[in-house]
Amino acid sequence: MFKTRITEMFGIEYPIIQGAMQWLSRAELVSAVSNAGGLGVISSLTFPTVKELRQEIKKTRDMTDKPFAVNVTLLPTAHPVNYDEYINAAIEEGVNIIETSGRSPEPYMKLLKEAKVKVMHKVARVRDARTAERLGVDAITITGVEAGGHPGMEEVTSLVRIPIAVDSVKIPVIAAGGISDARGFIAALALGAEGVLMGTRFMASQECPLHHKIKEWLLQAKETDTLMIERSIENAARVLKTDFSLRLLQMEERGATLEELLPLISGERGKRSYISGDVNDAVIFCGQVAGLIHEIPSVGEIIDGIISEAKLIGERLHNPGISK
Repeated sequence: MFKTRITEMFGIEYPIIQGAMQWLSRAELVSAVSNAGGLGVISSLTFPTVKELRQEIKKTRDMTDKPFAVNVTLLPTAHPVNYDEYINAAIEEGVNIIETSGRSPEPYMKLLKEAKVKVMHKVARVRDARTAERLGVDAITITGVEAGGHPGMEEVTSLVRIPIAVDSVKIPVIAAGGISDARGFIAALALGAEGVLMGTRFMASQECPLHHKIKEWLLQAKETDTLMIERSIENAARVLKTDFSLRLLQMEERGATLEELLPLISGERGKRSYISGDVNDAVIFCGQVAGLIHEIPSVGEIIDGIISEAKLIGERLHNPGISK
């Protein structure tokens, strides 16, 4: 019922993709998503060395025989990263789906195409979707402003951005931002997307290696309990509204420099917070769909629930007279 070009391209049962979340998208979560019929995605920059990435790919393969992908985020980092090495490591380990994000994948497209891997590229602007298609990527993910992480500087919602992207490219579009249940899944498909990507929903899963205190915090969060930071450095990020993130926002409003902000927004600081459970020690990336999350099920229960309810919604839409 939910077969699309995305399920065919990636060889997965359902067009549901797990967002690549640094420090969290490890073998346990990735394999659980793939085993449940979706596409798990390893966050490559979680691993300081290529050797560690190779080990995580092997570990993931030991836990699932289903397809999974590796994300390579091309954003500037505190320490230089040889992205070619990370991409080559994934290819050599037999990964045939690579997700790129953060910057244009153009410098790496020759390498990716020669390896005959499928490439999906995540964008936050429609013009970048067109560029990615021209460069030869196989699918694009378009992100609305509701999304956790870095949804771009333009404040355009998924409801508007998805159909514009679909109308602008011929390759499959994956929808991200504001999706956590069957209603969002069906809405994205109705807007023309051929798959969905979810990050925040999978944060609050049993298999996600996020500290239980932060997971419990997510259950209490409302849709209004996130805010945007890092606009002053043109790297807008949606995070949980905490004392820490509010202090960062105040610093930006006072004109804090990049040098002042960097120690507070560094990835290593976030890693420490995810492990300790202290929400006031670092920024916690989170989408507005936190307001829709009220339990911490297994990944399998999340995906099975979405598909089961989506089928019921489909039946109801075909027969509008049927009561809810």
